Amino acid sequence: MNEPVITQAMIDAYDEYTHLTLDRRRFMERLTALAGSAAAAAVIAPMLAANSAKAEMIAATDERIKGEDITYPGAESDMKGYLVQPADASGKLPTVIVIHENRGLNPHIRDVARRVALEGFVALAPDFLSPDGGTPDDEDRAREMIGALDAQETNANAVATVAFLQGHEAGNGNVGAIGFCWGGGLVNRLAVNAPELDAGVAYYGSQPDPADVPKIEAAMLLHYAGLDERINAGIEAYRKALTESGKEFTIHMYEGVNHAFNNDTSAARYDKAATDLAWERTIAFLKEKLASS
Repeated sequence: MNEPVITQAMIDAYDEYTHLTLDRRRFMERLTALAGSAAAAAVIAPMLAANSAKAEMIAATDERIKGEDITYPGAESDMKGYLVQPADASGKLPTVIVIHENRGLNPHIRDVARRVALEGFVALAPDFLSPDGGTPDDEDRAREMIGALDAQETNANAVATVAFLQGHEAGNGNVGAIGFCWGGGLVNRLAVNAPELDAGVAYYGSQPDPADVPKIEAAMLLHYAGLDERINAGIEAYRKALTESGKEFTIHMYEGVNHAFNNDTSAARYDKAATDLAWERTIAFLKEKLASS
C-alpha cells in the first residue's frame, strides 16, 4: 500500500479539531471526505496526531540527568511537575519552566524537559491540570480539561512556579520559560503577570492583550509557523505593542511549516529543519538571558 498523501487541508482540519470547534466525529467525517474513503482516513488520522511511543529522544534513565516527579506550592493548592537537572552540575544553574501543549504533561513534554536539562539548566515541566487531578492518559480528555481551566487560576499557578524556581537550591535565581502551542500562549501571559520572569520563549503561542504588553519585563523570543494562520493573525498587534513599549523581543517566522512543527511525535506536522534552528536559537537565548549576573 502506498504511503497516504497528507494535504494542508487535512492538517488544517486536525488543527480545528484540536484547538477550535470540531469534535472527533465531525473531524473524521471531514477527513474521510478529504482522503476519499474511511479506510484512508483511518490510516491518516494517527499520522496527524501525536504518537507518544515516539516521544523519547532522551531516556528518563539517561545517566547524564537526574529527573523526579515533584510537588510544589501553587497559587492556592499544590502543583505537580517533572523536575530535571544535569547529573554532574557544579554550582548553581539557570532555571527554565517547560510548559506543555493542550494535551497536558505528557511523555513528549517530559522529554523536552530532559533536552533542556542536558543544555545546562534546571528544567521544571509543571502539570497545569494539577488542580483537576493531573493529566489523564486520554488526550481528548486532556484537551477538554485544558479548555475548561480557569485562566486566572492557571496564570497564578504559572507565577507561583516562577517563585518556586527563584528559590530553588540548585538554581541561580534566574528563571526563564519555554512553551509550545497552549503553553506558548501561557508563556506570553506569564510574562505579563510575572515581572520576575527573566526570559520567555513562545512557540506558536497566542498573544496577550496588547494593552497588557507594557507590563512585560522579560526578554521575549517568539517562534511562529508560516502556515499557522490562526495564531499568526495576532502577530502584528503584538509586535506593535512590544515595539511601542520598548520591550526586548525577537520574532522568527519559519516559512512553509505548520503549527506544532517542533513536536517530533506528530509525523505530519513535524519539521526537522525548523525545529533544529528554533532550538539552537532558543538555547542560545536562554543561556544569554539567564546567566548569573
